[in-house]
Amino acid sequence: MIAQRSRTIAAFPRPAAFAVHLHILGVCGTFMGGIAAIAKQAGFRVTGCDANVYPPMSDQLSALGIELIEGYGAGQLRLTPDLWVVGNVVTRGNPLMEAILDRGDRYVSGPQWLAEHLLIDKWVLAVAGTHGKTTTSSILAWILKCAGEEPGFLIGGIAPDLEVSARSSQSRYFVIEADEYDTAFFDKRSKFVHYRPKTAILNNLEFDHADIFGDLAEIERQFHHLVRTLPGTGRIIVNGQDVALQRVLAQGCWTPTEVFGTAAGWETGVPDGAGSFEIAWQGRGVGRLKWGMPGQFNRLNALAAIAAARHAGVAPETAIEALSRFRGVRRRLELKGKVRGIAVYDDFAHHPTAIRETIAGLRQSQRDGRIIAVFEPRSNTLRKGIMKDALAGSLAGADRAYVYSAGLSWDAGSVFAPLGPRARCDSDLDALVAAIAADARDGDRIVVMSNGGFGGIHQKLLAALRQN
Repeated sequence: MIAQRSRTIAAFPRPAAFAVHLHILGVCGTFMGGIAAIAKQAGFRVTGCDANVYPPMSDQLSALGIELIEGYGAGQLRLTPDLWVVGNVVTRGNPLMEAILDRGDRYVSGPQWLAEHLLIDKWVLAVAGTHGKTTTSSILAWILKCAGEEPGFLIGGIAPDLEVSARSSQSRYFVIEADEYDTAFFDKRSKFVHYRPKTAILNNLEFDHADIFGDLAEIERQFHHLVRTLPGTGRIIVNGQDVALQRVLAQGCWTPTEVFGTAAGWETGVPDGAGSFEIAWQGRGVGRLKWGMPGQFNRLNALAAIAAARHAGVAPETAIEALSRFRGVRRRLELKGKVRGIAVYDDFAHHPTAIRETIAGLRQSQRDGRIIAVFEPRSNTLRKGIMKDALAGSLAGADRAYVYSAGLSWDAGSVFAPLGPRARCDSDLDALVAAIAADARDGDRIVVMSNGGFGGIHQKLLAALRQN
């Protein structure tokens, strides 16, 4: 039996003086993989394991020189790291975790480790909300970069302008996508309560994550816990249109607030045909943004990022100029290819509101041609059937709707029956692809919506369209 180490977590020397060894459980998840990359860049020795060591995260981590182990075998105890960093994918019964507990080794959650070792001296800008966290975080990091800063960041997606999803830096600024999902099996608080931001964006709030929250009130309570951590010298940037966020702030707020989306704060004018619109602060124009990202949600994301950047010292005019050059985020209406005038897009939308807004944004960007929506109800919430009755309405803006129904606990045919002949449900992915390819015609836009890989459907669709 290896004796428990006498060093406390707080007593670890700086990595430059001592190569502290971290072994990360669940390292191929977006968040934990980001922590691994940041820790490696900061000088820690990093190894990790996951049930499935898979690309693209495995490729990114291997390129950084991070040793990856497939599975959670208890034999990994012989690595004897200074600290085990545990992702929220790990549960009791996991053989490695049980061995760690039996031996009495020190362990910590990913969010807690990040907060205590890398965020402690930073001006943290946290982006929270049901929708738009990845896009808004990416926009904010890009604005700071264009303003001459090189901010650190940890984001749940990759913007081509930022090149990676996570980066450590010497800048005093750190942008983080502040997720409300739970921290770890031993810490059921939302991840974001660990980050102690100075600037926080509250983008929107709806019910989601039915696997850990019973109702919207439980999520509002977690957002209130986040609000409690902000200092009086900080700033909360809040969506003035969102009733749930008003309830959160009514529970108590000790930090100055700015609103966006209403005339009392930051708002946008009506976009012209080129997607350009005016931005105003309390009714006073501050600039015009030529914006390549369609839809009202993205305009609100831009406003939130401009407001947060101003709190960090970036003039709105500088932020607007930076945003005019922003190229978007992968998996957010990302064009995957075109065949015979038929465009195939990939989008992360999986909540009914996000699905509706994605379709509306695509329609707004180009009114000609049909929109074919291809949807996989993959999230834990939707697989349980929570919010399933809102799905037909969320897809109603599309001319055609194709739904992959494999593995659902509810009858997709009945749920999407209100769409009539416009909708088709199929549990056979290849059959679904063939039907879409046969239906598609020149000028159509096919938008694939899922929070997973969807069986590689994008390339399958493009191949089928070429054959046809």
